[in-house]
Amino acid sequence: MKSDALAVQVERRILLIRGQKVMLDADLAELYGVPTKSLNLAVKRNAERFPEDFMFQLTGDEAAGLRFHFETSKSGRGGRRYRPYAFTEQGVAMLSSVLRSLRAVQVNIAIMRTFVRLREMLLSHADLARKLAALENKYDAQFKVVFDAIRELMQPPTPPRREI
Repeated sequence: MKSDALAVQVERRILLIRGQKVMLDADLAELYGVPTKSLNLAVKRNAERFPEDFMFQLTGDEAAGLRFHFETSKSGRGGRRYRPYAFTEQGVAMLSSVLRSLRAVQVNIAIMRTFVRLREMLLSHADLARKLAALENKYDAQFKVVFDAIRELMQPPTPPRREI
C-alpha cells in the first residue's frame, strides 16, 4: 500500500474519545492485516506493556455511540460481542513491539507520522489563534468583522462520514 493512501486511511480512523486521540482495535487490526481477535490476544499476552494511558476499553455508552456513528454492528447480529478497545498514540507505538511483521512496522510508521502531523496542526492552530487575539485587542472594533470572518475560516471542516 502506498504511504499517501495509508496516511489517508490512518487519518480517517483517528477518533477523539475521552479527550484523547485514539484508534480502535478493529481499525488497527484491519490496517495491520490481522483479525481483531488476534490483535487483542497479542495485547492480552503482553498486558504489562499496555497501561490505561496506552489503551482502554470503551464504556457501553461510548460503544453504543460508535455503533450509531460508524455503523458497527450489534452483538446479536453476528457482530462484536465485547466493547472495543481504544489505543492512544503510545499504545499504538507499543503495538509494534507486540506485532512483529513487516506490514505492522510499515503501518506503525504511517500511524506515528499521522499523529505527529495532527499534533503539529493543533499547535499551529493554537499559535494562530493567539496571534489573532492579540491583533483583535490592538485594533478592536475597527476590524471586528474581518476577525470574525477569519475565525470562521479557521474552524476545521467536519471530517467526512463513513459511507453506509
